[in-house]
Parts: sequence; C-alpha cells; structure tokens
Amino acid sequence: MKANVLILPALVLGLLLAGGCAMGPDYERPETPMPESFRQDPVDGPGIANLNWWELFGDERLNELVTLALEQNNDLAIAVSRIEEARAILGFVRSDQYPQFDVSAGANRGNSIPGTSFITGTSNNFVLAGNLSFELDLWGKLRRSTEAAQAELLATIDAGNTVRITLIADVASSYLLLLDLDARTAISERTLNTRKHSLDIIQARFDRGTVPLIDVNQAQIELADAQAQLAALQREDEQVENLLSVLLGRNPGPIVREKEDRAALQPPQIPVGLPSELLERRPDVRGAEQQLAAQTARIGVAEAIRFPSLSLTGTLGLASDELSGFISSDNKTWGISAGLLAPVFNAGRNKRRLEAEIARTEQALLNYQQTVLQALREVEDSLVGVETYQREALARQYQVEAARSAAMLSRARYNGGVTSYLEVLESERSLFRAELLSSSTHRLQLVSYVTLYKALGGGWTL
Repeated sequence: MKANVLILPALVLGLLLAGGCAMGPDYERPETPMPESFRQDPVDGPGIANLNWWELFGDERLNELVTLALEQNNDLAIAVSRIEEARAILGFVRSDQYPQFDVSAGANRGNSIPGTSFITGTSNNFVLAGNLSFELDLWGKLRRSTEAAQAELLATIDAGNTVRITLIADVASSYLLLLDLDARTAISERTLNTRKHSLDIIQARFDRGTVPLIDVNQAQIELADAQAQLAALQREDEQVENLLSVLLGRNPGPIVREKEDRAALQPPQIPVGLPSELLERRPDVRGAEQQLAAQTARIGVAEAIRFPSLSLTGTLGLASDELSGFISSDNKTWGISAGLLAPVFNAGRNKRRLEAEIARTEQALLNYQQTVLQALREVEDSLVGVETYQREALARQYQVEAARSAAMLSRARYNGGVTSYLEVLESERSLFRAELLSSSTHRLQLVSYVTLYKALGGGWTL
C-alpha cells in the first residue's frame, strides 16, 4: 500500500508537467503570393474536386480501364502500403508519450553470490515484479515528435493521392493515344489502297508508253511511304498497349477497344476555380505543406534535446527465497526512482543538430513555395493548351477539307492531261499529311483536358 501511495502522486505530477509548453515554433501556413485569377478565363460552374472527371468523356471503355487501374495498379498499391506504414510509425512515436508497463519474472538456484567468486550455501531466489517507467515531456520533445509523425502521415496520404491522379491521367492519355493510332492507321490503310490502285494504273499506262518511267517510280515511292507509315503505327500501337497493360497491373498485351469514330469523344466544360483553391485541392501542394509542418516540429525536438530530461521508474512485486508461500504480503518488494539527465558538454552536437533542423525547415519552405509556383504554371499551361488546341483542331479540319478538294482536282487534271503527275503527288502528300495531323491534333485537344484536370488536382477520392 505504501508503494502505491508513493507512485501515484509521482505519475500525476509527471502528467501535469508533461502538459507544459513545447519547445520550438508552432506551425503556421506561410503566406504565399497568389494571383487573383488565371490568365485564361475559367469556365463558370461547380468545382470538380472528388469528381470522377474521366466519366465526362462518355466512353464506357475508358471508365472500365480507369476502374481496373485503380483496383490493380502496383504503384498505387505501394502508395497505399506506405500510408499504412506511416500510420503505424505514428502510433509507434505517439506511444512514447505514455507510461510503459512491463512484467518481469525470474528464478535461480545456486551456491555463489552473483558478481563474485564467493561460495555460500545453496540458495533460491524467486522474483515477480511489475515495472512502470515514464519520461516526463517537460519541453515537448515527445509531443513535437508526434506532431512530425502525424504530418508525415498526412504527407504520405497526399503522396498517394498524387499517384492516383497521375495514374488516372496516364490511363486516359494512353487510351486516347490508342484511339488516335486507330484513326491514323485507318487513314494510312486507306491511303495505301489508293496508292496501290494509282500505281497499277500508272504502270499500265507506262506499259502502253503513254507515261514516262519517272511517274512509275514516283508512285512506287509514295506507296512505300504509306507502307512505312503503317509499320511505324503498328509498332507504336503495340508499345502503347503494353504501357497501358502495365498501368492496369497485368502482363503486356492487347487492349480491347471499339474501332469507333472519336468524334463522339467531346471535351466537357471545365470549371477551374480560383488560384487560391490550389492550396487545398492539389495533393502535391498539400503534401509539401505537411512536410514543412513535420520539419517545423522537428525544430522543437532538437531544441528540447538541449535541456534536461526527467524519467520516473516504479517497481512493485514479490521476491522470496522460498517458492512455498511466495504470494504473501511479507514478500512484497517495491521501489521508486527518478532520473535526471542533463547535457553538459558534447562538443556542440546538440546545437549543430538544431541548426541542421532549422536549415532543413528552410529547405522545406522553399520546396513548398516552389511546389505552389509549379502548380500555378501547370494550370496556366493547361488552360493555354485547352484554348489553343481547340483553335488548332478547327484549322486542321479546314486544312483536310481543302487538301481533299485539291487532291480530287489534281487527279482530274492529270487524267485530263492538263498537268503532270508531280502535281497529283504533291496534292496527295498534302492530304495524307493533313489527315494525320488532324487526327493527332484532335487527340492532343482531348489530352489537354486530361492535363488540366490533373493540374487542378481534381478527380481523386480520399
């Protein structure tokens, strides 16, 4: 009973002392200059955070691919595992703030005194004790360590969200590239068939002596160009399929999709929001801020290490040289102790540790500010891309219409003997190039919306 009377007030005193002020600065979000609006006018509408934005394209196959990637991607699984690791580390660090209780038991028999060479009579020793230890958090070292671990957990969660956003954007971009490759393959196959037919006609005319050999050679050159283009498209198609397969967490292989007209994929209207919302919406910005918060807390840890630490230890148990009647009030043993450790001289180690943490905090602040600037730049670039690709896609469509008309007219003029075959070749080359560019530009227009969603930090689910 006497032991309990002594230990309880000591623990209460320790808990009260542990509630004092913590060393080091309290974290506050740094002031970061933010523009009032983006250079490009945003679209009016609701916010897009936590929205399955890829569904706005209206493509069921794209929805299926994104769902599979979120379920099976290995990089995302690693990010989730890191979150669990950070959560466990937080619990580990936080436990240092509370008393530690252990139970020890032992038994020995012998005729020597431990630690000496003296021989005595045979004796027994039986011990069963509970040990209670507690470090008083006088200067907030343990609380600051917990703050740092908690901020690290939040930063890890944001890193996982960054992986998720990047994964969705990569899946969408790869899928749109596959559709573009399908369209360009169809264009190349159509051009190849046309050039085969033209070569047969010119070859027949050459055999009759109505056209020179150079016309045959030029037709052969254009046919080989179309064949080479098809081979290059096939190579790129299979490589993108392999890339997308890995994003889906499976072995490289073909990606099943409909050979449909991509005109059905119309880009949606995007509400952008104010620049200040990036601080709350982009996970990389939030993660950089949490890293800054964690590093700020570590300054307090380094400062607290420079001051004395006080630990309390209490023991309560049973000890006897006889096993019979071991559980008896006469065999009770107890003890209580307090230990003070104060750094006196360590060649400036603790001071340098503090200086290092301050320097790391300055680096974390600069990294946060740079992350904000990078986020603003990415949104501005994405907005410019959306606006300019829209105009470029329209221009490419007009170019295709004009090139198709020119090719028809040139072919008619050549068949009528009005012009040379060189004019036909140049017109058909322009048409082929214009159709390929139009397809690629349409894909880039769609990808620019994907890039903008990614830059805005929207579309993830916590």
